[in-house]
Parts: sequence; structure tokens; C-alpha cells
Amino acid sequence: MARYTDAVCRQCRREGLKMFLKGDRCYSEKCAVDRRAYAPGQHGQGRKKPSEYGTQLREKQKARRHYGVLERQFGLYFNMATGMSGQTGDNLLSLLERRLDNVIYRLGFAMSRAEARQAVNHGHVTVNGRRVNIPSFLVKPGMTVALSNKSRGLDKFKTVMENNASRPIPQWLSLDRDNAQASIVALPVREDIDLPIEEHLIVELYSK
Repeated sequence: MARYTDAVCRQCRREGLKMFLKGDRCYSEKCAVDRRAYAPGQHGQGRKKPSEYGTQLREKQKARRHYGVLERQFGLYFNMATGMSGQTGDNLLSLLERRLDNVIYRLGFAMSRAEARQAVNHGHVTVNGRRVNIPSFLVKPGMTVALSNKSRGLDKFKTVMENNASRPIPQWLSLDRDNAQASIVALPVREDIDLPIEEHLIVELYSK
């Protein structure tokens, strides 16, 4: 399974904003964006006005990095979004939101999407009572997502859920915190997605 293995803090610095890819570290004084608020590399501190293409590219990279998706898979999501009814940009973000690893993160069962992906890979998550270890699994309305019976008793998940108790839950998810499970009540719409992404720029990029 292909995945990004370099320092993820470089990604936040390159996009110039916190994407909370490192969990607890992003909330501490060790956050790389707070310490070095410029792009990585020897030319990172240089000021250069981006071109139209550069602006569109950065928006696409930002979306990819938020969700932890590599280039080829992101292109497949875009193709799926293009074939759906409605606006392509909204469809694209909706598909990314429906990834199982993102759902686990949104529910507060993990501190970051990378941590949520690992939880899914290691078999800690069930969908409709059956274990699913595919982070890219797309949930649908009517499904129930939960931590497995064994996993919900682990100190790791108890601590994470306590730390995330105040995290707002999107309206398309209905969380039963006591039983560490949630129901998918609807498909996510643009208003449910709080990420600073201008999806129309991504559509313009792929339309060239």
C-alpha cells in the first residue's frame, strides 16, 4: 500500500497552514508551522507571486494532504466526482469525507487522519458489525461505524476520546460516545466540511 513516508510537518509548512497531520504535536509549541512559518527548502523564504496554475496546484495539493491521499487515488476520486450529478467540486469533497479513516477522525476516535488510518489498518474498526481494514472504504447512509468490542476498552482509545470530547461532530454523523459507535445519517454536503479548500480551483486545474 503506497503512502507518504517523509516528514508530514513539511506538508503543513509548504501549504502555509496547520493541517493537523501530527495530532497532539500540532496543538503544542513544537508545531513546525508556528516555529518556521515559511515553506521548506533553501528557497522557502523567498517571496514569489504564484501563477494561476500554481494557485490551482497548491489547492489540489492542500486537499490531498488534508485527507492523506496520493496523486493517483486523488485523480480517481475526481473522475468519480465528475460522473456524479451535482457540482464536481462538492462531489469530490463529499467522497473524500466518506473515507473510513476520515470518519474515524471526525468522530474523535483518533487525533489525526494518519492515526485513524492506522487504527483501520490494524483492525480496530467495524462497519455494520464486520471488521473493515481498508482506510479508503466509502461509508453510506444507514451504515454503522464503531470501534471493535476489544478496542474500545483499550486505554489508548479511551484517552483519545476523552481528549476529543469537545470536538464538534458533523451533522451527517450521529455519535453514540458511550458505545464508541456512530450512524451515517446522510451524505456529507459542502456546509458540513470545515476545511479551507477552494474546490473550484481543483476543478479548474483538472479541466485544463
